[in-house]
Amino acid sequence: MLPDEHRTIDFFTKDALPAPRVAPAEAELIAAEHLGITARAQALGSQQDANFLLHADDGTPATILKIANPAFGTVEIEAQDAAADLIASARPELRIATVLRRPDGSPWRTTVDTENGPAVARLLRYLPGGTLSGPRHLSPGTVAGMGTIVGKVSTALRDFRHPGLDRVLQWDPQHADRVVAKLAGHIAEPDRRTAIRTATAEAWAHVQKLAATLPVQAVHLDLTDDNLIHCPDSRPPMPDGIIDFGDVTTSWAVGELAVSLSSMLHHDGIEPHHVLPAVRAFHAVRPLSAEEAEAVWPLVVLRAAVLVASGRHQAAIDEDNGYATANLDHEWRIFEQATCLPLPVMTRLIRDATGMATTDVSARTAQADTPARPLLRDLVADDITLLDLSTEAASLDHGAWMDAGTEARLVTSALADGAAAVATRYAHARLTRTPALSAVSTATVPTGIDLWLGRDAVVQVPAAGKVLAAAPGHVELTYGARTLSLSFPRALQPLVTTGTTVHAGEDLIHLGAGASVHVALRDADGPATPRLVRPEYAAGWLALTADPAPLLGLAADSDRTRERDLIDRRAAAFATVQGHYYANPPRIERGWRHHLLSTDGRSYLDIVNNVTPLGHAHPRVEQAVSRQLRRLNTNSRFHYASVVEFTERLAALLPDPLDTVFLVNSGSEAVDLGLRLAIGASGRQDVVALREAYHGWTYASDAVSTSLQDNPNALATRPSWVHTVDSPNSYRGRHRGSDAVRYAPEAVAVIDELAAARRPAGAFIGETFYGNAGGVALPEGYLAQVYAAVRSHGGLAVADEVQVGYGRLGHWFWGFEQQRVVPDIVCVAKAMGNGHPLGAVITSKAVADRYRDEGYFFSSTGGSPVSSVVGLTVLDTLRDEDLQGNAARVGGHLKSRLGALADRYGIIGAVHGSGLYLGVELVRDRAGLEPATEETAELCDRMLDLGVIVQPTGDHLNILKIKPPLCIDTTAADFFADMLDLALTQLGHSR
Repeated sequence: MLPDEHRTIDFFTKDALPAPRVAPAEAELIAAEHLGITARAQALGSQQDANFLLHADDGTPATILKIANPAFGTVEIEAQDAAADLIASARPELRIATVLRRPDGSPWRTTVDTENGPAVARLLRYLPGGTLSGPRHLSPGTVAGMGTIVGKVSTALRDFRHPGLDRVLQWDPQHADRVVAKLAGHIAEPDRRTAIRTATAEAWAHVQKLAATLPVQAVHLDLTDDNLIHCPDSRPPMPDGIIDFGDVTTSWAVGELAVSLSSMLHHDGIEPHHVLPAVRAFHAVRPLSAEEAEAVWPLVVLRAAVLVASGRHQAAIDEDNGYATANLDHEWRIFEQATCLPLPVMTRLIRDATGMATTDVSARTAQADTPARPLLRDLVADDITLLDLSTEAASLDHGAWMDAGTEARLVTSALADGAAAVATRYAHARLTRTPALSAVSTATVPTGIDLWLGRDAVVQVPAAGKVLAAAPGHVELTYGARTLSLSFPRALQPLVTTGTTVHAGEDLIHLGAGASVHVALRDADGPATPRLVRPEYAAGWLALTADPAPLLGLAADSDRTRERDLIDRRAAAFATVQGHYYANPPRIERGWRHHLLSTDGRSYLDIVNNVTPLGHAHPRVEQAVSRQLRRLNTNSRFHYASVVEFTERLAALLPDPLDTVFLVNSGSEAVDLGLRLAIGASGRQDVVALREAYHGWTYASDAVSTSLQDNPNALATRPSWVHTVDSPNSYRGRHRGSDAVRYAPEAVAVIDELAAARRPAGAFIGETFYGNAGGVALPEGYLAQVYAAVRSHGGLAVADEVQVGYGRLGHWFWGFEQQRVVPDIVCVAKAMGNGHPLGAVITSKAVADRYRDEGYFFSSTGGSPVSSVVGLTVLDTLRDEDLQGNAARVGGHLKSRLGALADRYGIIGAVHGSGLYLGVELVRDRAGLEPATEETAELCDRMLDLGVIVQPTGDHLNILKIKPPLCIDTTAADFFADMLDLALTQLGHSR
């Protein structure tokens, strides 16, 4: 018996839609007897159909056998196949699971009997790569890729018409209210059932206000993580394929986007704000109307509610359907995420993402209207001290933001100094509310103003209105189109009662000196607003509020720099070759020890800053610089003590005969000068350098830099006087493990060959501990052999200690100590100034004196009084705080933690390094060591979201460079290891 050719489904006429019960053996029979395909069938999950992957004799996937639910008529199947063909034709860059066709062009399908009636069975194109299903975290690029595909499908189907689209599906958002009403009874838990019904009613009411303006068209309506296939070789997974056209129908076009967004919400670590890249991407392909933007999130909520109700219903009527029952937990998580914020908050964020909103959190100008009477009688703006708790507040220096009592201390101090009142600022993130280490952002952005009184005051009605609520400690009244909310000590009773009409100037509350009051303004029809909100959602919340400052006689904040504008201004004025970390970087305006603080009030653990070994904003450095700038700062041709004391101290840290110091401003200059010294002293122009190394950006230092990431053409563009030898990388180089001892003799051979060719090297330069490769130690005895070879031909050994020197290695102050050698010239910078531009070259007096043969040397600010004092202070602090010892202790602990992670995650090929110069090398396989470059970039982005700043290094950018301030403690090291563990799990990596 054939299914009714013209019949289409009406979900509300069916009691249930259980998937056809077909065993793999039966599917193999159907494929062989009805479709002429001999294959092994593997069952695939489906809510209402029966799907099988057919494998060829050799086990390779061949095609998909899809047996439609008997409730679906032939005309509906034809519409699905036509829609798939249309998209495949319109968007050839996408892979589409189209129906396979026979030689005559007819679809490869048949009708088979099932226990629930005849059903259409057909063969569909198999798309390799796999779906985006499962808990794996979706990175921003993947999320955006999903949005792009949804936009492309929407545009392709815009004018598609077919009688098989005239269906009433439970998944169609146009029927969401009826579906929930019909199925919610299957939700056993009363609290969840109530939550589903309440959220559905609210979201449906929002959508109905917009329904008449929402475009209707053909839609796929199931472009979810289950039905988007990622490119087989994409890392991270990027979707380019579409399967399962079973829900094709005619509905609101914007529902296509809402369905896809909802499917993202169950993935590990995904919150509502994480789906915004998909909204932007969709909007770029298929622009949303203002009404559609308003409808997106209510439709997400409706989809989530339908998923929960339908999932419970399907599990009840189809108990053997493992696909349906397995999805119950993540369907509830989708609902929780969809409803964790009020609809207007997410709607505002969507409007921001599409560029429809004219303001955002960092340029918010909404403010209270000028009141008829000031809120506080007899108190004017000059009486009020503004309390700045932002990242840039001077009062939060020296780590004061970490003290739980800082706000109270600052208020007490201001009142003691005579302030009549102290007020906080609306919309400025409070750094005092952020924890130093946290995997998620905390609520730091205020939606109102807190006020503390230094004298008795009367709170009065600012403008005529109605009292909405009055109770001990709280009053709400209308203020124009907004609601004014006042919170004060619960021991105080307001002087008005609920429901009364009040006039400007009437007394509301009498507050005594020392009392506090919270003042907030929100839209009259908006949701209750928390006092503090998380920065990711602040734009949405603040759009529902206004700055109450004018009620207090204060100026509203209307001139804040927009974060996106700042990025654009940087690109316009600052050469873009000077790049920045991250595609969407946080704005960092403060550091303290091993923490970096953004203007959003988020604290990040700094794992990359070897520029500041003492930690950010070290008080001793700040005080030393300030003191010296008050006295003198000039060039080193003048006679003053600090330059002598500093160079003596620096020379004393090195073995004989290294006793003479040149001071410069950077590592690049130090290396450049070091090479000039070597060439001048040896009288030979040729230089031997290691491959895969970076030494700087000046002409000479760049010439010997062969890092492919810093210069992709590094090896091809070297000047003729630079000769390179193999990177002595014992992990991924030509000689690995114990065979790494072969690198030194090979380098010696190159040096000897140059001499034989009458081009003896004047210098050999190399990092003493391979920093650019992620902290790989040089093979035992490597430098001893190479130094001896270059010296035997009259050349000098130049040690680049810019990254690894100054105690970072823990067990050694200088990297060359690990190799038990003494260079002829040492180049150092970075750590010397704790962020102040300071570098040095240390050599013997004999080598230094030879420089006079070429002229004189002078650096305007190298060795200036300020630079010298900074250098001395850094050395003092390294000693006094035992930071080299800390590097050994904490670095050893951290390396042990990272080693334990390597035992659990196959992607970690090795943990390199010593002390607090470590590298975690990520590979796709431990045998071939294929670099996991894209995975490393994705991991760094995820770590930023988890509160850690870490970046890749190495020629393949597949090594996490771990070189934090040397003051980092064990707690922070453990946090880093824990977040790395979490991120690796969330991104789907395992043994």
